[in-house]
Amino acid sequence: MDLIDIVFLIYTFAGLYMLSLFFFVYILNRKKIFEHPKCKLEPVSIVIPCYNEAEHIGKTLECLQKLDYPQSLIEIIIVDDCSKDNSIEIIKKYIAKFKNIMLITSKKNSGGAAIPTNIGIKSAKSKYAITLDAETYPDPGSIKKMLGLLQEDEKVAAVTGSILTRHQNSWIQKMQAIEYDITSLFRKILDLVDSVYVTPGAFAMYRKEAVIKAGLFDPSNLTQDIEMVWRLLSKGYKARMSLAAKAHTETPYKFKDWWNQRNRWNIGGTQTLLKYKSLIFKKGMLGNFIIPYFAISLILSILGIFLFIFMIIKNISIYYLVTKYSLFASASLLTLRDLAVAPSIMSYFGIALFILGLWMTFFSLGIMRYLEPKKRNVLNIIMFLFIYSFIYPLIMIDSKSKMIRGIYKW
Repeated sequence: MDLIDIVFLIYTFAGLYMLSLFFFVYILNRKKIFEHPKCKLEPVSIVIPCYNEAEHIGKTLECLQKLDYPQSLIEIIIVDDCSKDNSIEIIKKYIAKFKNIMLITSKKNSGGAAIPTNIGIKSAKSKYAITLDAETYPDPGSIKKMLGLLQEDEKVAAVTGSILTRHQNSWIQKMQAIEYDITSLFRKILDLVDSVYVTPGAFAMYRKEAVIKAGLFDPSNLTQDIEMVWRLLSKGYKARMSLAAKAHTETPYKFKDWWNQRNRWNIGGTQTLLKYKSLIFKKGMLGNFIIPYFAISLILSILGIFLFIFMIIKNISIYYLVTKYSLFASASLLTLRDLAVAPSIMSYFGIALFILGLWMTFFSLGIMRYLEPKKRNVLNIIMFLFIYSFIYPLIMIDSKSKMIRGIYKW
């Protein structure tokens, strides 16, 4: 058995293990997967970092006024990070219209979302702070479906909901719509085993005191939302997920913008992994599951793409040499023996993994239709599995290359 066979078997084992784990956790908890504890009405603060958001900020503020939550208990804090468009003019119009909106302007652009979010959280008057992207639109009942998780357990410091896509116009947006649906369900399954590792900054609710005690969001990390959850977990807090609480967010329309976003996510995730690597097999599920899961996924993704490239180059080289020799010797290029297929245990494992992955994708999207009634195009699902998913290892390589060269850009 050569190195390629060993890596393939590791891939297969890891894939079958994770898919089986998710499936059995879901089966055991399927009746309560959309449940959420009832909340008490308490004041909440919504913090919105803003930079050149003239296209979206007005619609987001309109959306927040339609929440199924008393407006008298909602404080909206917008922290403008030196926008160059007319975002501030639009915000001021809404301040004049609604009493619960406040604007804070930064003295200089911070180059990311962490510092504006920190300013907003420190300014918040409420016990609970919600981080919200300027282009994210929470559903009316979302706050009630998340708040109860913080109220029922003092150890819970962060809660997220289902972050779904708002538009599906371009091909890359259609792929992201499928991805976001599956990710939301898998994040809920992780919640059922105390392993939520990120509460996306697009829409998340925090216990303000816990975030401040932890030192607020890290401006040096490109995915400050992942880093914050790991830090909270390392200090004994918990992170939860309410699948029923949904919000729709704008996603990249162009492939280039999507590539750059995923590059940032990968760099930030690696930054977080390197920062907390010493906690492996410590601090409960953070060290015993989340950190190993991240590390193994990273290693296999990078190793896998290099082995894939190696196999292609190897096969092309062999074919070229055989062809050249055959032409020189006037021998046959192909015989019936060459067409014989010898099944192996690895072939069966690979087929089983593919079928299980395909079934799990359709199964997950079927469950998520409870939240997103739209039917998914079968062709889009196939492209998601065969094209979109195979681009990720290339992004991993690009992001690691940027890290080696010291390029850390929002």
